[in-house]
Amino acid sequence: MAKGKLAASLLEKFRALPRDVQRHWLNRYGEDAVLAMLAGAGALRPPQLAPAGDWGIWVILAGRGFGKTRAGAQWVHDLAAAGGRRFALVAPSLDAARAVMVEGESGLLALLPPGQRLSWQPASKRLIWCNGSEARLYSGAEPDGLRGGQFDYAWGDEFAHWAHGEETVMNLRMATRLGPAPRIMLTTTPLPLNWLKALLAEPGVVVTRGRTRDNERNLPKGFVGALERRFGGSITGRQELEGEIVEDLDGALWTRALIDRQRGQRPADLVRVVVGVDPPAGGGTCGIIVAALAGDGRAFVLADASIAAARPEDWARAVVAAADKWQADRVVAEVNQGGAMVTAMLKSVDAALPITAVRAARGKVARAEPVAALYAEGRVCHAGVFPALEDELCGLLVGGRYAGPGASPDRADAAVWALTALLLGDRPAVPGIREL
Repeated sequence: MAKGKLAASLLEKFRALPRDVQRHWLNRYGEDAVLAMLAGAGALRPPQLAPAGDWGIWVILAGRGFGKTRAGAQWVHDLAAAGGRRFALVAPSLDAARAVMVEGESGLLALLPPGQRLSWQPASKRLIWCNGSEARLYSGAEPDGLRGGQFDYAWGDEFAHWAHGEETVMNLRMATRLGPAPRIMLTTTPLPLNWLKALLAEPGVVVTRGRTRDNERNLPKGFVGALERRFGGSITGRQELEGEIVEDLDGALWTRALIDRQRGQRPADLVRVVVGVDPPAGGGTCGIIVAALAGDGRAFVLADASIAAARPEDWARAVVAAADKWQADRVVAEVNQGGAMVTAMLKSVDAALPITAVRAARGKVARAEPVAALYAEGRVCHAGVFPALEDELCGLLVGGRYAGPGASPDRADAAVWALTALLLGDRPAVPGIREL
């Protein structure tokens, strides 16, 4: 018997005991210890097992390392065993679907039950079980890729972080319609997205919540403690370790509701495009944000091309690539960290790159306040969802403090430079029409 099946059987037997007997063991040993004994070493814990009852969507909102991927892979294998089933496997990108859901240490290939055979066809993005069950890989950045598909079941991993999450989930729900009881499993570390919260409140949606610490016995010794010492109590820790949907902070310059209100489609009449750059200090993240001015005077954030832990030549190439892709009129780069080296590095990649070097005389939060006011006035929109950037914006607090995530709001600072250049700096008197 597979470990997941064994754990489910033991849990069912425990649930069948009289309530006073259950309460006795829970009071004596504690809930965590009882659940661990029921699961057994290496087996799925009860929160990783599909809930009982009549549900259409099962959502696991949990911290990193909770075991979301393992739960998803086991769920798919258990259902595929019936034969002839059709699955959709969706991740933030096709590369992530392959690396995590299929080939990862807790993926479908690693958890193949004894006696079963599974054919993995990377070129066609397809998995085929020996009994005729089949799964296809999709990207959460390409919602239209699901059009025309029909599935019995679907597993979406890190769905809160899909570039077009709401639209992809909608298409996934429409496509998962085969068989008498189609179901969807969605796993993620949460983000405070309005559409996600609305999904959780729907009838027929069952939610499992969990923390990184819940899976401590299957993680390296000291791993959880080290992360809690570093991130405990911060926005990053509450979200990434506790699996909590973190709402707005008191005194934040930006709120989630404000950003959602200012979300819109990129207009066709872009008249000026700039790339804001906040070079990294000591190997951190290089903030690279693309923003544009539309014909009606509003600015639009178009892309977050930021790159983490990169060498100078790598982030310089990333800046030039973003400028080329979006046909930018100018790159606005902060030179407080690196001085003339920043301009020289960018010019070494593209000697013709138009660069404006800016030097910060005030702190990041002080520079951000006028830009936050532009959002409140309806003069800045986000042409898409940019989770990492938006988290940083919502971590900037009145009074000059940054509450995270991370140690420095590099993406937010790059956005501030770009939007300042578009709306608060000098602009061409007669802009030309641009088509992208």
